[in-house]
Amino acid sequence: MGSVVSLLAPRRLASMTFDFILPPVCHCCGAETSGSGAFCAECFMHLRIIGRPCCVSCAVPVPEKAFLGHSGRCAVCEACLPPWRQARAAFVYDEWSRKLILPLKYADRTENARLLASFMKRAGSDLLIGNDLLIPVPLHWTRLLRRRYNQAALLARALARGKGMPTCIPDVLKRAVMTQSLARLPSRERAREVQKAIVVRRQFVPAVEGKRVLLIDDVLTTGATARVCTLALLDAGATSVDLLVAARTERFASESEGEDGQS
Repeated sequence: MGSVVSLLAPRRLASMTFDFILPPVCHCCGAETSGSGAFCAECFMHLRIIGRPCCVSCAVPVPEKAFLGHSGRCAVCEACLPPWRQARAAFVYDEWSRKLILPLKYADRTENARLLASFMKRAGSDLLIGNDLLIPVPLHWTRLLRRRYNQAALLARALARGKGMPTCIPDVLKRAVMTQSLARLPSRERAREVQKAIVVRRQFVPAVEGKRVLLIDDVLTTGATARVCTLALLDAGATSVDLLVAARTERFASESEGEDGQS
C-alpha cells in the first residue's frame, strides 16, 4: 500500500503543478475552469444533450407531448423511412455545440474529437454494442488535402478505443465526385448534389460484406449524405447500417444550419 501511495503522490503533485502553469479551460468558450471538467458551468448548462424522447430513426429531439409512432419514429420518418436502421446524436446542433464542432472541422482542434466521442458513446451505447464496424463519412481528397484530416474519421477512431468496441475502418467510403458546399443548399438540392457521389472502395467490399455497420459523422441535417453512404454500404453487402453523430439539427428539414459535407 505504501508503494502505491508513494507513486500516486508525485503524479498528483505533477498534475497540480501542470494545472497551475496551464490552467484547464472550457472547450467551448476557453474560460478557465475550476476543476477537471471539460466545460465551464455556463457552457455546460447551455449544451443541449439529446435524451428521450427522440426519433429512433433520425435522432431528432421532440417535445414530450409530441407524437411518436409505436415504432418510436417521428411523423417524417413514418412517412418516409430512412435507409439506415436507427440513428443517435449526442447534442442538438446549435450555437453552443457548434463551438465544439466547428473548431474540430476548421481550426485543428483535434482534441475535441475525443471529447465529442465520449458523449457519442453515451448517446449510442446500444448501437456500439450491436455493430461490427465503424465507418466514417468521407471527405473528397481535395478537402482532405486542405484540412489534413477527416473530422468524422477522428470521431470514429476515438469511438473505437476501448474494450469491446467495433472495428474502425476509416477509408471504406470514397467521395468519387467533388460536391459543392452543402451549407446553403435546400434539402432537395443537397440530395441531388450528393447522389452517386459516394462509393465503397473495391478493396474494402469483402470487409463490409455480411457486417453490421455504424456510420459516423459530425452533424446530421437533412440526411442526404448519410442516405447515399448507407445505400452504398448496403449495395456492397452490409447487412445493416446505423448512424451515430455528434450533433443533430433540431428541425428535420433544416435548410439553413448545415456545414459543408455533412450528413
